[in-house]
Amino acid sequence: MRIVVAGAGLSGAVIGRLLAEAGHDVTILESRPHVAGNCHTERDPETGVLVHRYGPHIFHTDDAEVWEYVNRFMRFRPYRNRVKSTVGGQVYSLPVNLHTINQFFGASMRPDEARAFIAARAEKIADPQSFEEQALAFVGRELYEAFFKGYTEKQWGISPSDLPASILKRLPLRFNYDDNYFSHRLQGMPEQGYTPMVSAILDHPAIDLHLETAFDPDTSGAWDHVVWTGPLDGFFGCRLGRLGYRTLDFEEFRADGDWQGTAVMNYGDASVPFTRITEHKHFAPWESHAGSVLYREFSRACGPDDIPYYPIRMVAEKSLLGEYVALAGKAENVTFAGRLATYRYLDMDVTIREALDCGRALVEAFATDGAVPRFSGAPL
Repeated sequence: MRIVVAGAGLSGAVIGRLLAEAGHDVTILESRPHVAGNCHTERDPETGVLVHRYGPHIFHTDDAEVWEYVNRFMRFRPYRNRVKSTVGGQVYSLPVNLHTINQFFGASMRPDEARAFIAARAEKIADPQSFEEQALAFVGRELYEAFFKGYTEKQWGISPSDLPASILKRLPLRFNYDDNYFSHRLQGMPEQGYTPMVSAILDHPAIDLHLETAFDPDTSGAWDHVVWTGPLDGFFGCRLGRLGYRTLDFEEFRADGDWQGTAVMNYGDASVPFTRITEHKHFAPWESHAGSVLYREFSRACGPDDIPYYPIRMVAEKSLLGEYVALAGKAENVTFAGRLATYRYLDMDVTIREALDCGRALVEAFATDGAVPRFSGAPL
């Protein structure tokens, strides 16, 4: 079959590779001048630092098959994400753990003491509905206002009282000294970056890759099947309106030596306009560089010409999403795959897992003339 894949990010690359390995002719069209989407990495020519051009991506998973898959195309080196936060002129460890609690309250509590201490400060809210209520019921007012309130207002552009509680439910609170941001068993970074890894996935004789070439949905009929990994509303020309996203702006600066001593420094104070500073040499601790490349990150509403990062998924967006899902159900010979096409925030391992499952389902459907998957995972 002649299949076109719109987008050379993780979803498009993995699905395209599976289809090519199954004997189909796969054309991949990528609007940007590089593969790997927002995971794109490149060497800074001045310092040699491996830069995550669209913000840092740390790979973490408990899915052994996904881990084996990415290591098939690039060696992954061990990496632990240890995030710090500057609040009120002091530096703390995140996620909130026993060290954070003791430092913040000037104490030296044991785990059982800290647990009781936080429980006594947590507000009694039986069924938290908002981010703010969930945080107050989770950690109490002092820790909420220090580590969550200002940062969240900057990240989402609205009050935490207007955000759903579900956003906070995935953030850990630890009563030990574990400062590893993720709890997954398998964690690491691709030794030479994500872009060479995705390039290796796409290196197959049945894949024809075209960069700086956007796919026009109006040409869908020229192909036996389309895999769309762009924004769901974009496939339909945003005819019903635009789904809401937050985007990021990056302010680059450089330094000699080690500027902040860690890869990620959050800034929780609302008075600081940026959310965090990332120092990219620390994302590859096995390398050594004299110079350093850093970025201040600013979050804002996503415009029509901006890169979408985080789906807003408030009530209005969910209603509009339902309308686009209904449109997608009527589209012939199209599969919508990945975070943008399903309007969800997905970690990289989940993206790859869904792409593997979707690609295999497509191979099976084409071989048996069965029903093709409409979505890789279902929009929620």
